[in-house]
Amino acid sequence: MKKCFFLSILFSVFSLAACQAATTAQSTKTSQVELKACQLSAPGFTRHVSAQCGKLEVYEDRLSGSGRKISLHLAVIPAVSRSPEPDPLFFLAGGPGEAATQSFMVIYSALSRINQKRDIILVDQRGTGGSHFLGCPEGNQEDVEVETDAVEIRQYLQQCLAELDADPRLYTTSIAMDDLDEVRQALGYDQINLYGASYGTRAALVYARQHGDHLRTMILDGVVPLDWTLGPAVAGDAQRALNLLFKRCTGDATCQAAFPNLEQDFETVLQRLREKPISITLIHPSRGDEINYTLKLETFINTIHIFSYTQETAALLPLLIHQAAVQEDYRPLAAQSLITTESLASLMSPGMRFSVLCSEDVPFMTDSPTSTGYFGDWFLVSLKQICETWPSGAIPADFKQPVQSNTPTLLISGEADPVTPPQNGEQAARTLPNSLHIVVPSQGHINIFRGCIPKIAATFVESASVSNLDTACVQEIEPMPLFINFNGPQP
Repeated sequence: MKKCFFLSILFSVFSLAACQAATTAQSTKTSQVELKACQLSAPGFTRHVSAQCGKLEVYEDRLSGSGRKISLHLAVIPAVSRSPEPDPLFFLAGGPGEAATQSFMVIYSALSRINQKRDIILVDQRGTGGSHFLGCPEGNQEDVEVETDAVEIRQYLQQCLAELDADPRLYTTSIAMDDLDEVRQALGYDQINLYGASYGTRAALVYARQHGDHLRTMILDGVVPLDWTLGPAVAGDAQRALNLLFKRCTGDATCQAAFPNLEQDFETVLQRLREKPISITLIHPSRGDEINYTLKLETFINTIHIFSYTQETAALLPLLIHQAAVQEDYRPLAAQSLITTESLASLMSPGMRFSVLCSEDVPFMTDSPTSTGYFGDWFLVSLKQICETWPSGAIPADFKQPVQSNTPTLLISGEADPVTPPQNGEQAARTLPNSLHIVVPSQGHINIFRGCIPKIAATFVESASVSNLDTACVQEIEPMPLFINFNGPQP
């Protein structure tokens, strides 16, 4: 059975958001795109969002303006108001590799205030979702795992490239943002607002550089500055987030009583897996059948990192770690890993992801991580192995320079974000003089739906100004209580 290599250092959102039906009011009367009623959904979500969907054909090779054309899948969620504002909000998804029309399901309710007066536009970035998806052979999706063998990685990627009906060198962020501006024109908008999540913040900053004349405001959530490279800081940022979790447990009397040696428990599991993988038998969490499962060091590291992204999953980590270390019961950890990794694999375009990272990050990586911690150099080694086979595209000469823009910008960071920590927001703000940076206490990656932040975001977009924004309520946002047992957190 084929393995699906899935590099899951993810820029994504895991919390569910409530969804509601959109009205059918249509404010894009000058649209050159034929829009038809549709229902947006995503794997793992039972609710649907009413929208108007369409396709726009663009050249795969925009520079030559010839050759193959690809279709961009887009959706318009019309404003509730019968007299909407003329400037919509475009959502730029994370990953890289997520489809906007799917990952939007997570944050829809957070943008409902903005949707009262403004259309919300979703464009699956080229290579994702319904926009010429760059998929790789998956075999059985339920066999998703982290692979570290260089020969197997190369074979997998060579097979993927052979089956692609695409030139992967043409799926970079700069090209995609020219696509986005063509969508803007085709839908008949002049000025737009952007909300970018994680990698989507990089995309938003690229749009600001290339098409800033049409940009009214930006919200950057989980900030990826252009002069920051994914890779060298991953290990240090991951360890920092885990240390904050250990500190939370130590400062919580109930958690400390239940897990008095949590940090040592973690080191115990880490050392066992460094010595050898652990074979276990468990009931598959989604199928219900008994399976044999091998817990590898890389799988454990990956699971800890993914669960650090959001406080809802981080709240489980002390219990999962303690269960594995003290009771030597790895089944809960393995089951959670299977659920999360399989879900993420169903939402991500591996080919588009590799095209972006191999063009925009790997060429700028240092030879070693700035800090290792529990993560070590696994991510750097894996990504460099991928990019030895995966072709990289050309990027503008100034791509890695910080973006200079006077566009009103709201930056949002989570204090405990394991991949885009608050210092990223601070770094981006240095060349965004008309910006405000919010740091959400104890939270992880992506925070648009936390506490009062939806209201702050709506006020910001309405006023197109960071002046006089009341952000004091952000300090009242609290993380989810830590799980002491599998019955749930203490009230």
